[in-house]
Amino acid sequence: MDFNTSLEWAELLKAIAHPTRLQIVAELLKGTKCVTDIQEILPASQSNISQHLTVLRNAGIVSFSQDGSQRCYFVSRPNLVSAILSQLAAGEPVTRKTKEEIDQEKRSGGACCV
Repeated sequence: MDFNTSLEWAELLKAIAHPTRLQIVAELLKGTKCVTDIQEILPASQSNISQHLTVLRNAGIVSFSQDGSQRCYFVSRPNLVSAILSQLAAGEPVTRKTKEEIDQEKRSGGACCV
């Protein structure tokens, strides 16, 4: 992976890595919602939700369409967001390795012992 790709991906992950933003994208995966709709679902103020949506929009995770005086938001990268949330929900256990397994892996130059 090149450095620019790692920076881009890190920024995207940082944008999602907040409890309120995770809740927002999870709700938006269910369908397009205006800020007032999101405010009815989440325990956050309208200004706070708008700030979080700006972070998500700047990261290219959500976008919006104008509906009169309201902006209605949707997930602009639904496959990516769904995959991230699915992986988090899967609850993969933490991998543990003994010193011997690590030494064997080093010697073989690849993955070992799962």
